[in-house]
Amino acid sequence: MLRRRSLLFAPFFQALQCQDRQPRMFEDAEAYERFMGRWSRLLAPRFVDFAGLPDGGRVLDVGSGTGSLALAIAERNSRVRVLGIDPSKEYVAYATSRNPFLDRVSFEVGDAQQLHFADANFDAALALLVFNFIPDPKKALSELRRVIKPGGKISAAVWDYGDGMQMLRTFWDAAVRVDPAADTFDEKHMPLCREGELSSLWKQVGLENVREQAIKTTLRFESFADYWDPFLLNQGPAGGYVGRLDRDELQTLRSEVKRGLSLPADNKPFASSVRAWAVCGTSPSGR
Repeated sequence: MLRRRSLLFAPFFQALQCQDRQPRMFEDAEAYERFMGRWSRLLAPRFVDFAGLPDGGRVLDVGSGTGSLALAIAERNSRVRVLGIDPSKEYVAYATSRNPFLDRVSFEVGDAQQLHFADANFDAALALLVFNFIPDPKKALSELRRVIKPGGKISAAVWDYGDGMQMLRTFWDAAVRVDPAADTFDEKHMPLCREGELSSLWKQVGLENVREQAIKTTLRFESFADYWDPFLLNQGPAGGYVGRLDRDELQTLRSEVKRGLSLPADNKPFASSVRAWAVCGTSPSGR
């Protein structure tokens, strides 16, 4: 089943590779912070509460990005030591530079699909907004199960790109209205972003006590520019799509996005609801 789904979404990932210009979609940490990192920081504490971490021990943050989750864990539990891994050395450097918990939190370059840690090395593992970008998520989850101690929890959360991430849904709906070919890049096609998909994967690798829950919050924008300008920074699939457009196409898309938001004025604050799907499972005690 997972193999079939990988083939189904292959065109989406191929499209992402084709639009991946410099700076690459996930290598400019400061640009990512302006685009999505600020919302990762908003979601991280809620996700930590959902995951239910142990009072102490070692925690692995998979796909740690600019550090939002690792720092949220450290803020909530002074007895936990957190190691964040990410394939982007730029993100690792950025997260390290803003880390106030040097004695308890560290970051290093790493691939979730090929962990270099010994078996049963961590007490828990978490992944925030990354599992749907891992080329082989089942392999990565099996690796996490290997390095987590028996009875330890493995948790992940991803945005609901289809219906629950209104910030991006407004953008992609507008893009498809003015350019039907944009549907190829639309993040609604991302794997693991619909209800039940994460929990199904968790069960496939033999995790126990699997539970899935929606985490909802609200994004607040100071103005239309606060919403729109970060799309111009070439970050993520949406930013990569924008980077393909010429000036006239970009202006057309901007106007259509603005129309879709139905704002009373460009300089007025507004809010957008968002939803993420979170899953948690326990590594079996018997191996």
